[in-house]
Order: sequence, then structure tokens, then C-alpha cells
Amino acid sequence: MMKAISAWLVLLAASLSSFAIAAEPQHDRNFWRAIMKAQYAVPDHQSADALAHELSAMLASRDPELRDDLAYSILAHWIYRPNVLSTPTLLSLTDEWRANLKSELGETGTDSVLKRSFSALCLAEMAKREAKAPFLGPDRYHILVADATTYLQAERHLRGYDPALHWIHATAHTADLLAALAANPLLTKDEAAGILHAIDARLTTAPEVYTQGEQDRLAAAVLSVIRRKDFDESTFEPWLTHLQEEDRDVWTATTMESLARYQNHNYLLQALTVRILLEPDSPQMAKYRQEVLKLLSARLD
Repeated sequence: MMKAISAWLVLLAASLSSFAIAAEPQHDRNFWRAIMKAQYAVPDHQSADALAHELSAMLASRDPELRDDLAYSILAHWIYRPNVLSTPTLLSLTDEWRANLKSELGETGTDSVLKRSFSALCLAEMAKREAKAPFLGPDRYHILVADATTYLQAERHLRGYDPALHWIHATAHTADLLAALAANPLLTKDEAAGILHAIDARLTTAPEVYTQGEQDRLAAAVLSVIRRKDFDESTFEPWLTHLQEEDRDVWTATTMESLARYQNHNYLLQALTVRILLEPDSPQMAKYRQEVLKLLSARLD
């Protein structure tokens, strides 16, 4: 019996050792740069599936070139292009990045946000592909919608740009994910309402005014929801009214937090107005434009 246990422990140790070696980066910066220079072609005698998992580990890197310019950019191109990544790899990466959204969630002032934020950005590319060429299946899609709306509200690290780390942008990246998910026919009316609620909650709880275009990216997600043919138009005006109600005491019970919320709402509404104006004219968009402009006008009085 002892010999059998000892043999099992040796095999387990060997397996763990080989896993650790496999998890370490196998290629250097110049290898990935060469892929970029080759228009993101997969190198000869290399497996895109294996390389994709190696790139995924780089999404948590403090090095902005490794994380953003190389890992995210290469993954985005390979996700977008058909017949580069296998369906099992697309699914396993989606599951991995969904799990990453919860990794050390709630921390502030640490670098753990990088893995969460850039996983959200990569999931946005998955969601764009899913809307055009489904591969997730309904269950995974609906789970992803739930995880994305939860993450938008729960993330506490809200910096947009950092001089050393460069782009962090968790709010903007998650807005991109929600915009892509809202373009999918599978989105339910409850999920559409949930996305709008999550955006409201994010702006309501942000302790400072966003300064790196986050409100515009959130406005793009709102537009992706309200342009849907199955969107319940009767819910849009109450959603706008709720934004206004949250700011009703901004000038009578002024705090830094209430001013931040007020300005974030203003910038969202302004960005949404412009995005609606850029849409093809339709009775639906004309109605939304009128409702948003009416609210903006009231806020200027």
C-alpha cells in the first residue's frame, strides 16, 4: 500500500511540475512583436490555441506593451478572424475570463484590476463574435450577461489611465462588453433593463468624475440596448427620470459625491444625445432624442 501511495505522489508531483512549466511564458516580447508585424498571422508550426492561452496570462501584466499592445491586440484579431481559434479554445477562454472578473474583486490601489479589466475587454471581443457567429450557446451567454452587469457595479478600482501602467479603464472596458452583449438577439427584456440599471448604479456610486471618456462608452452601451427592436420603449423615460431624481438635492445638500454623480450623469446624457443624433433617423430614435434633450434642458434651468 505504501509503495502505491508513494508512486501516486511521484506522479502527482510530476504532473504539477509539468503544469507549472507550461504555465510560464514560453515566448519573449520579440516573438509577439513579430506576430503584430506580420498582420497577426499565426507563426508557422505554432498552435494558435496554445498561444492564446499564453497570451491570456499576459493580461494581468503591469507592462502595458505586453498586456495591451500585444496580448489584447493579438487575441482580439484572432477572436475576430474565423478558423484561427478552435471552438473549445474560445469557450475555455471565455470561461477563464469570466472567472477573472471575480479575481480579487473589491480591491483598490492594487494591480489586480488589470486582469479583471482586460478580461472584460477580451470578453467584449468574444461577445462581438458571438453576436455574428454564435458559439457560446444560450446558457453561457446569459451567464456572461449576469457576470458583466455584476462586475460593472462591483469594481472599485476606477482609474482610467495611469502614467506607469497606462490604460486600466475597467469601467470603459466593461461598457464595451455590455454594448456587445446587448447587440445579441438572445438578450432578454429583463437583461436589457438590468444593463441600464447597472449603468445607473455605476455612475451613482462612482466617487469621482470620470475623466477618460467612460461616460461615452457607457452611453454606447445604453444606445446598444435602446436601439433593439424588442426594447420596451416605455421603460426609457422612467430610467431617465430616475437619473434626475438621484440629483435632486445636488444644489441643496451639496457634497463631493453628489457633484461627481451629477457631472457623470450630465456627461452620460450629453454623450447619449450625440450618439442618438448619429443614428439613422427613425420614430424610435426621434422619441429617445426628444426625451434626453428634454431632461438635459431641465438640468440647465
